[in-house]
Formats: sequence, C-alpha cells, structure tokens
Amino acid sequence: MKFDLIIVGGGLAGAALAVALRRSALRIALVEHAAPKRCDGWDTRIYAYSPASAAFLESLGVWEHLDRSRLCPVAEMLIEGDAGGKLNFSAYESGLAQLAWIAESSLVHVELWESLKRQHNVTLFCPGAPDAMERHDGGVSLVLQDGRRLSARLLVGADGRDSWVRQQAGIQASVTPYHEKGVVANLHCERSHHGTAFQWFREDGVLAWLPLAGDAVSIVWSAPDETADALLALDDAAFCAHVAEAGAHRLGAFSLLAPRAAFPLRLMRVAETVQTRVALIGDAAHAIHPLSGHGINLGFQDARVLAEELAGLASWEDPGDLSVLRRYARRRAEEPFLLQYATHGLNRFFGTRDPVLSLLRNAGLNLTTRLPVLKDVLVRYAANGRL
Repeated sequence: MKFDLIIVGGGLAGAALAVALRRSALRIALVEHAAPKRCDGWDTRIYAYSPASAAFLESLGVWEHLDRSRLCPVAEMLIEGDAGGKLNFSAYESGLAQLAWIAESSLVHVELWESLKRQHNVTLFCPGAPDAMERHDGGVSLVLQDGRRLSARLLVGADGRDSWVRQQAGIQASVTPYHEKGVVANLHCERSHHGTAFQWFREDGVLAWLPLAGDAVSIVWSAPDETADALLALDDAAFCAHVAEAGAHRLGAFSLLAPRAAFPLRLMRVAETVQTRVALIGDAAHAIHPLSGHGINLGFQDARVLAEELAGLASWEDPGDLSVLRRYARRRAEEPFLLQYATHGLNRFFGTRDPVLSLLRNAGLNLTTRLPVLKDVLVRYAANGRL
C-alpha cells in the first residue's frame, strides 16, 4: 500500500490537512484509532475559532455545513485583572463582524470527516494505530498494529501532545508542567450573555466564560492542582454557585448542562518540527496555555500552510525532502513561538503574588484599554493570526 503522504492522527488538524489537499494529486493515507461522533448533548471540548480559522474551514467547504444553531459569534470580550485592571475588546469598534466563533470540537470534527469519506485521494485506516516506523532512501514505512504495512514519501504527525510520531522520529520535546489543571464545564445561565466572553485573572487562576449558542456558556478555569481538585470535589450545585460568584454573578445563576472534566496544563516546545520524511502539526508540534484560546487555531494554520506547500509542488518534487519541509517550518516558526512565550509569560506574571507586580499588571490592562492603536493590533492578530 503505497502513498505519497501518511497522516497519523485524524483530529481537527490532521483531518483539516487531508481535506485541504483534496484537489491535489497526492495519494493520502490517514491513520486514526476512532472516527468522531456527533454528541447528543453538549460536547465538553469547546474551542474559540478565530476568523482566520473560520475562513480556512470555509475554503474547505466545511464551515457552510455546520449547524448554525450550535455556533455563537463573540461580539465582545471583557478582561479583568486581580486588582482593578480592566481591558475590553469589541468587534464593532474594531470593524469586525465578530472577534471569534465559539463551537464544540465535535461539530467541526464530524463535518471534516464527512468530507474525508467522500474524498477520492484519501484512504482511511480507522480504526488503526501505528506500531513501527522506518525511514529509508526515498521514503518511510509504517507498520500498523494489525500488521498492515504502509509506505509513503512523507509522514505527518498530527497525533497530539504525546505524539507517537514525534517520539519515533527522535524529536526532542521540552515539557514544562504548570502544576495546574484546566477545569471545563458547560453551564446554562440565568441571563443572556449577548455574545460576550469574559476572562478574569484571579489569585486562584484564570477563569474564562465563553458564550455558547442560546443561554449557555462554556467555562475554563485554569487553576493550581489543589484548587482544581477542590472545584471538582464540589457537588454540582455548589460548583455552579462558586463559578457564578467568581464572575460576580454577571449572568445570574448557573446550572450544569454536561459533566465536568479537567486536564493537566503544560508548555511544550519541540527542538524541530520537521526532519527528512517527517513533519509535525498541531499539538504534536506545540502546546500552549489555554488562556490565549489559540491552541486549535495554531493547528489549523499549520495544516493550511503545509497543505499550500505540498499542493504547490511540481510533479517531480519530493514532498518528504527536507528543503520542502523547511519552507513549511520557516513559515510556521514565528506565530507558535510568540504565543507560547506570551501565554507562558502572562501565566507567570499573573500567577505571582507580589503587590508591586499586581500594580504593574493591572495598570498594563488599564493602559492598553486607553491605547486604541495597541488594542487594534491585538484584535487584528487574534482575528487573522498575523500583525
């Protein structure tokens, strides 16, 4: 079974890469352990899709098929520090239709897979899992756990933070644990959010309320392990009351729509994102703190750029050649680096209980509010993924 490209990992980034290459002459194999399913209720995994990501998904023919009743545009974002600092972003004031779209992971994931199933140049190996990898002159071989053997000129790791491909390729990853967990939950709110997202930098972590369709919000509370465990130990009513109180009851009382979940937070930097015959995209290439809300958007831009490089190759060019892959790596070097260090710095800056730093960081929020040019630059970057 010979292919031009093998993608290990059919999550959002891996599936988007395959769909983005639908008009190319490349023969693609996609290996994934399980296909996504539509959720009967609310999916716990909620993402903020930037306008750039929405445009990318629209170019793939996916965005137009999403259930609009499950999408919520963000019209405004309000940010508060831990000592009176405030910063707000408005789509209207920035000349944008919306700052972002909030939607469930499964909503987009399922539509990407619907496209994959119809794609003539993709072979799905699902369920499938890699067992061994070997690089050789002119290509790379992949043996699946069921014994099937695939070969290709390029192997792409889109298999998440604990990437099997990255480990097999010997690409070193530097992991910095935050000793924090992200506690997530979907809640019904008493009052309408009017498309407003909220974020608080608190002494006990960073709390975000993301507006969902209807009178609902998705919350992400990034908190020290001890605080996060205490939140998870609360019964449903006490948890909802605590979240409402933490946000000064801006949206009234809350009630739980789906079971709570939590995941450990860590910063991950890789030594390189490409080698001969191997490229990494998405969380396999970078992991950042969720306070920026940009994790999935980085993955989509990885997929877009790599697809552009591969689709633009002449018939005689080798997609696994290092010179080809370095073009992708150069184009994607700046944005993940800046976001990783910016979010890491913010996390450390607001996580320090120093009165002087508290004054500085809250003054910084207030100053940014008074500088419309700087606010416009920040909004433009969040919307388009570039300054």
